[in-house]
Amino acid sequence: MIVITSAELRNNMEKYLDMAKTQKVIIQRGKTETFVLSGGVVEPDLVLKEAMTAEEMLVGIEEDVRELFRKNHKG
Repeated sequence: MIVITSAELRNNMEKYLDMAKTQKVIIQRGKTETFVLSGGVVEPDLVLKEAMTAEEMLVGIEEDVRELFRKNHKG
């Protein structure tokens, strides 16, 4: 694992992307933001398995809209 600044990443992007194939690269941006860069292959089946269907999304949106309506029209 290596820790670098966002400026260092910007200046040497290819180097750190290659490095991230074998180890985690921690990017420190300012005093409060930290990111982890790590390589690997994204399995399409895994992504699809974790994805939300359009129907699930619409149900969630409908629930949120109903809740907002209830909060704004009390009383």
